Amino acid sequence: MQAAPRRFQLKPLRKAEASALDEVRSQLGATDGPGAAVLVCDDRLLSLPDLRAIAELLQQAQQPLVRVEAREALSLVPAAALGLETALITEAVPELSRPAAEANDLTIHRGTLRSGDHLQVDGSVLVLGDVNPGARVSANGDVRVWGRLRGIAHAGQAGNTAARVVALQLRPLQLRIADAVARGPEDLPPPGFSEEALLLDGAIAIRPAEPLWPQEA
Repeated sequence: MQAAPRRFQLKPLRKAEASALDEVRSQLGATDGPGAAVLVCDDRLLSLPDLRAIAELLQQAQQPLVRVEAREALSLVPAAALGLETALITEAVPELSRPAAEANDLTIHRGTLRSGDHLQVDGSVLVLGDVNPGARVSANGDVRVWGRLRGIAHAGQAGNTAARVVALQLRPLQLRIADAVARGPEDLPPPGFSEEALLLDGAIAIRPAEPLWPQEA
């Protein structure tokens, strides 16, 4: 019988005293020989270099990383990029005072939206790919694009003025938040930065994105 994967649990962000890599390294001494590994990120946000370093460490210990579980959808993006299995943790966490419906309201779409496509969701949406010109993505909550947004995006379509649009390259043909409408900027974003659009004083403003999911009012 194949042994169950070894689970490496990161501490919640508010209790973390070391990097994610150091936490995993400290847990390696308690393992019993080779076997698959699962990384449980809790609410920690990991970048692609962070996760790649952890995967390399576990591979050297003959415990290859096969799955990543997280409460933050953005932590699953680098895992998907590395071809790992992913899972969004959805149970309630009272001590973090998280909204009960937060995780259930998130739709993750894997793949590029092409001209003529229209993705519409009731909650928030995370697109793991580009939104090409001629494509549309609409949500009652946030719209997040882990890629280039060059089509049309409508966040807060039911009137949620706290909703935001975030993309690695925010260059939409049209951008809407609640009832406000704007066009995306023409210049390219600074290298290594994502951008977000939000309502400030009733108008759509664009600024560097903060690495949080979901955004709260």
